Amino acid sequence: MRIITFGDSLTVGYQTPSDANPGGVPTPYGRMLQEMFGPSVEVVVSGVNGELTGEMALRLGRDVIVLKPDVAVILGGSNDLGWNAQPAAILRNLVTMYERCRAAGITPVAVTVPSIRGVDALIPDRLALNRLILEYGRTRPQPVVDLFTATAEPGTGRLAGPYSNDGLHLTTEGYRVFAELVSRAIARLPMR
Repeated sequence: MRIITFGDSLTVGYQTPSDANPGGVPTPYGRMLQEMFGPSVEVVVSGVNGELTGEMALRLGRDVIVLKPDVAVILGGSNDLGWNAQPAAILRNLVTMYERCRAAGITPVAVTVPSIRGVDALIPDRLALNRLILEYGRTRPQPVVDLFTATAEPGTGRLAGPYSNDGLHLTTEGYRVFAELVSRAIARLPMR
């Protein structure tokens, strides 16, 4: 089985330097997935820092479709929201990617955008986008990984402190939670 993790800096595993990771060494969840699945599965990490979903859609053909993976885990939208794109417009780009994958015989795994910490005014748009992603996933034969809920504080909806040291990107612990969610979603897929 081949899995491609596809997205922006959250797929790259970007980390802001901290006491726990002074060099800010990236810790892609795809590398953790590889460890979880072992050598019988190939995991390819295809992330670009700062990428918008429109840019992701443009490179999907060369970086996902031509590699013919069984599964493509798609996380995008954080940067679009940072540029004040509307959730419905972001979803259109995501749906384009999901459908192109399905048309190529690839199972897409949708991922909700994690929350943010330090700017509460930006959380409602994340919630709106994630509602759209979850609703879309309920109507299609594809799994959805709810990274937002798994890494947010229950009362505030903010990105939980242990999972981020800069309020936007995940820590190693946050990326590990992400990898565990994805591994469970993939393990539930029917085998080809």
